[in-house]
Amino acid sequence: MESKINYFPSEQKLLPMIALRGISAFPETILNFDVERKKSIAALEKAMEEDRSIFLVAQREIETEDPKIDELYEIGSVCNIRQILRIPGGGVRVLVEGVCRARLLELVKNEPFLLCQISVIEEYSNGSSHEVTEALVRQTKNLVLQYVELSPVAGHDILLNISGTSNEGYIADYLAQNLFLEHEDKQRVLEEACVEDRLGVLNEILMREIEILYVEAEIREKTNNRMASGQREQYLREQMRTIQYELSEDESDPLSEMEEYRTKIKECGAPEECKKKFSKELSRLSKQGFSSPDSAVIRTYLDTCLELPWDKRTDDCNDMELTRKVLDAEHYGLEKVKERIVEFVAVKQMSPDSKGDILCLVGPPGTGKTSIGMSMAKALNRKLARVALGGVHDEAEIRGHRKTYVGAMPGRIIAAINQAGTKNPLILLDEIDKLGSDYRGDPSSALLEALDSEQNSNFRDHYVEVPFDLSDVLFVTTANTTETIPRPLLDRMEIIELTSYTDEEKLHIAKEHLFPKQRAKYALKARQIKISDAAFREIIASYTRESGVRTLERNIAKICRKSIVKLLSGEHKSVSVTPANLEEFLGTKKYKKDHSLRENEAGIARGLAWTSVGGEVLDVEVNVMPGTGKLEFTGNLGDVMKESVKTAVSCIRSRAEKLGVDAGFYQTKDIHIHFPEGAVPKDGPSAGITITLAVISALTDRPVRTDIAMTGEITLRGRILPIGGLKEKTMAAYRSGVKTVIIPLDNEPDLADIDSDVRSALEFKPISSIDEVIDFALLPAVTA
Repeated sequence: MESKINYFPSEQKLLPMIALRGISAFPETILNFDVERKKSIAALEKAMEEDRSIFLVAQREIETEDPKIDELYEIGSVCNIRQILRIPGGGVRVLVEGVCRARLLELVKNEPFLLCQISVIEEYSNGSSHEVTEALVRQTKNLVLQYVELSPVAGHDILLNISGTSNEGYIADYLAQNLFLEHEDKQRVLEEACVEDRLGVLNEILMREIEILYVEAEIREKTNNRMASGQREQYLREQMRTIQYELSEDESDPLSEMEEYRTKIKECGAPEECKKKFSKELSRLSKQGFSSPDSAVIRTYLDTCLELPWDKRTDDCNDMELTRKVLDAEHYGLEKVKERIVEFVAVKQMSPDSKGDILCLVGPPGTGKTSIGMSMAKALNRKLARVALGGVHDEAEIRGHRKTYVGAMPGRIIAAINQAGTKNPLILLDEIDKLGSDYRGDPSSALLEALDSEQNSNFRDHYVEVPFDLSDVLFVTTANTTETIPRPLLDRMEIIELTSYTDEEKLHIAKEHLFPKQRAKYALKARQIKISDAAFREIIASYTRESGVRTLERNIAKICRKSIVKLLSGEHKSVSVTPANLEEFLGTKKYKKDHSLRENEAGIARGLAWTSVGGEVLDVEVNVMPGTGKLEFTGNLGDVMKESVKTAVSCIRSRAEKLGVDAGFYQTKDIHIHFPEGAVPKDGPSAGITITLAVISALTDRPVRTDIAMTGEITLRGRILPIGGLKEKTMAAYRSGVKTVIIPLDNEPDLADIDSDVRSALEFKPISSIDEVIDFALLPAVTA
């Protein structure tokens, strides 16, 4: 049970104090407020440590942050703290009960909280008769009733709470606390110690408030009448417009807009179902006021729908030879892609009504996926519309928003059709593997209908609300990997892989496409700058390490810029770039050609990895040290690769005697396996044989051949399982100078898909067990 502190008239006391902003506390009433100032919170904490008594007084100006004594009212209330609650942001919510009035005499302390000297004020009566006091109470209640009837925010429960009491002082304090009065008016009531005078002050305030409320009610009534009059006037004006239209007296009348829409609907070429929908919306528009918000929504909807190319199309180019010439002129290599496009043209020539497949170009960055899509549109004589899907998380981005929403618009598919201006464009859906999903929906699911040639003849956008035929659209998508594309969506597309370029292909691309493009960009003539083939080869080998050609193009652009500086400074009349002076333009070499050649060393093996940007060479380093059998692996490994490490060690333990390894090595030796470039995440099972061979090499002190790289998953029994990404991995081996690549026997048929230059430069060793790898790749033990 809380104890309530009693104060005696004229008693002086030291109490913690809070300066209130815009509110006042009254005796015998409950007040709930938030405290944020540090001094006020400290005052609350001090009061809670003692007897929960605190002095609350209002400050004169709400904006004052740290009020002095002359910036505070003289009269406040001593209150008892009932409850304290911490709120987010560091503030406190406090519930207090007023005890008595008090006068602020002195601010004793200002830090860390306000401590004040107060004098308790005694409530008294001026000696009026009972009849006078009763009359004041009745008048007060009548005024409150009028106030409640007029005020839109005051409730009748205020009257109920005072109906059962005859305490005149409490009635005045309760009403002043709970009615919506000005802060200064509440303070006037608080400062009145005489009960009868306090009721008189409250009555005076209530009468003034009631007069103001009457004025507000009159203003509100006039406003409503004016609005009703405006609606009547609008109705009459609409009648007048109709009459004028019938009499043809006003050719520029907005009703002529209806006829214009009717003509557009009739001539738009849309199916009858769509025309009925548009006519229904037009009928709604004709019933709306000209300035109505709904009319603007309907106009925008009709304008958008009627602008769509319902029956507009371009004639496809069905000349296979011309198509091939256009593709060859703009892209070097990419034979499989070009072959598939020629097949598409051939099928269209043979069967014009056949539905097109959805093509998905998959390959590392910079291999020409987006540009080949643009060339396809040019070769097929179709309009191109590119839709960037990277980072799209909202399903409405694909299907559009309902037109009732503010700022609604069609989805990206319909917007691309509108942009192209024909119903049979080539829509390039770029970076389809970068689609996301969140609480707003899954955009990849919204694409399922659009990318299904059996269903997309009735594609419904949420904004357009009527079916649009997408069967004549040629969809081409691009992606760096198929791993992140949902299976149902992937099943609807024909995958065409674009592999990494060989150095020879990069040389041709640089000479025939990239260099002329940069020369034209910087307005350089052919006689002003020349780059030799040897210089191109040096750039490819020593300044780039990529699957595509973007870095190569940036280096060529850098050479062009530095050449312009030399030409404009008068140093040279023309610039010739050769391997001898290449460092003047590009700086020191970033990559060494003989990266793979090093001294024979036990415990190091070279693997091959696949990434979304192409293949990479991956070294595995192993140290074996005396210890207690700890197995450590570092290099930012994923769960699958960690399992491959454990599998490799178990495989070695099972054949320790055959390998000449101490059978108890796993108890007496600590093995540390490290994959360099620790900041790069690594995962997957294809490094299994590399890890196994590196550990065997470290345990037996037999070096691994430095001209060998390998890839393959290992089992506990030592079998080698097939892997994916062989094209990219062998390309990485080719770039790094490796001579021989060990691959799983089951991957031997995949060698047919590898570039001919890579096949001729590398020797491939298909194997089926770890024993074959050991016999082929390990050198004799190093002797001291």
